[in-house]
Amino acid sequence: MTSAEPGGLPAGIGKPARRALEGAGIRTLVELAGRPRNEIAALHGVGPAALRALDAALTEAGLRAG
Repeated sequence: MTSAEPGGLPAGIGKPARRALEGAGIRTLVELAGRPRNEIAALHGVGPAALRALDAALTEAGLRAG
């Protein structure tokens, strides 16, 4: 999974998920890693495909969801 910019959110998560994450103040993988996965999953616009892409990006970066 590639990021739009180094350390940023993965490019393939889709616009609704990106808007939901940015609306929650999450703009980087490090910020994402600090949040519980169930909190991310509860965001409107973040579905199963986005969660899989985010998990893959976190793993690739050596990070885990809180």
